[in-house]
Amino acid sequence: MASEKVIECCQALIEKKLTITFVESASAGRLSYEFSTVINSGKILIGGMVCYHHSMKEDLLLIPHGTIKKHTAESAMVTKLMAQNFHRYVPSEICVALTGLTTPGGSETASKPVGTIFVHIILPNKEIARRFNFKGKPENIVEKAIDATAELILEEIQKIPL
Repeated sequence: MASEKVIECCQALIEKKLTITFVESASAGRLSYEFSTVINSGKILIGGMVCYHHSMKEDLLLIPHGTIKKHTAESAMVTKLMAQNFHRYVPSEICVALTGLTTPGGSETASKPVGTIFVHIILPNKEIARRFNFKGKPENIVEKAIDATAELILEEIQKIPL
């Protein structure tokens, strides 16, 4: 069942008649799933894509070759490009991209440890990017990332008049 933050976010999207799409890596489809479980989500949720491996990011999302090698797959730059490129092909008022490190074995470093999550959100009149650091097991990191993303979306759409 969706968290209270996700439910509140969905209700606000429905009220404002705003559609949303997701392009996910670290959350592997959980954002789309969580939003889909809210009553009347069909009014707002267009869909999403899971691009976990760098080859999908490059081949399907057209992330320029060399970008992932330079910045890593789990970076603000790649997350931004994922959102912008997906949004070009799957129109919605809001497009959310999420990447990050939920388990060891990626691009983690002392300055970018496991638990680092990048979110890039395209809104009707602006884009916002955030970096989060969460602690816990992979499932907990994903749950915290989903709630933080829902909260970010909610804060921004509350500024949009009906």
